[in-house]
Amino acid sequence: EKADPQKTAFLLRKAWTLYSVTPMYGFRRARLRDYARLLGAFIAAEKHKGLAVEVGVELDIKVALSSLADIRGSELDQAALLVQLSSRSQGSSRNSEDKPVWWGWFCSVFGDELSENVPEHFTCLPLFLSHGAESYTALVGSWFQKTFDCCFRRLAISPLNLSWMVAMWAGCKLDRAASAVELVFSVPRLAQPLDISYAIHPEDAKALWDTVQKTPGEITQEEVDVFMDCLYAHFHRHFKIHLSAAKLVKVSTAIASAHCDGIVKILHSQYLPGVLMLLTELAISQIQ
Repeated sequence: EKADPQKTAFLLRKAWTLYSVTPMYGFRRARLRDYARLLGAFIAAEKHKGLAVEVGVELDIKVALSSLADIRGSELDQAALLVQLSSRSQGSSRNSEDKPVWWGWFCSVFGDELSENVPEHFTCLPLFLSHGAESYTALVGSWFQKTFDCCFRRLAISPLNLSWMVAMWAGCKLDRAASAVELVFSVPRLAQPLDISYAIHPEDAKALWDTVQKTPGEITQEEVDVFMDCLYAHFHRHFKIHLSAAKLVKVSTAIASAHCDGIVKILHSQYLPGVLMLLTELAISQIQ
């Protein structure tokens, strides 16, 4: 399904930190307003170092939970769930606009592999993305884990998966002028850290991928390996450096960028579902 660009615009061009989440037990979509009140009270209590806070009172951090119906891959997928924290500065008027300070959202895009195999009363939203202070991520994650008996884990991205991402995204067609395809490598076993940045013109990267890919719409590990080997050979021919001996830590394209620490920035609304499908697959593989 194509997500509505207007409803998903806020998801683009933000650095999202990735987590995998095991299925949530007892989560009910009809109770989102109750969950928002309870989560707000939990955050307030933690900020006051355990002092009891009455549920529903006016807090300096406001919590909103809502469904993002556009973000799912198939009918088996649950609609995405958005959690937004907003702050109201002390002394501001009651009618003043709240300022968003943190976003987090759960989603599953073609996560059938997981959802088909869980018992009743479990909700499968295996991919969680957060943007904002880590302290809020920890609080929200703690509340969800205690309330729905699930487990959050940071989702790292291996060099192998980064190479898949750059191959897939470099081969995508774009209507407007695209930014360079960039790969960043970390050189191991040096006294001082050293990174090597390798930028390729987007048209050159796409032309290379088109010569490598045998069946449009299908990608194999062999094709990804050939694509990367060609890039390595070109770099070695000019600089006499074997990039295959370094570690691929980041890839950037006009579609999205991804870092091995599990930080992703999605740049193009047209390819949002495709990026989320790949990230959902990574999240499920960590759970299983």
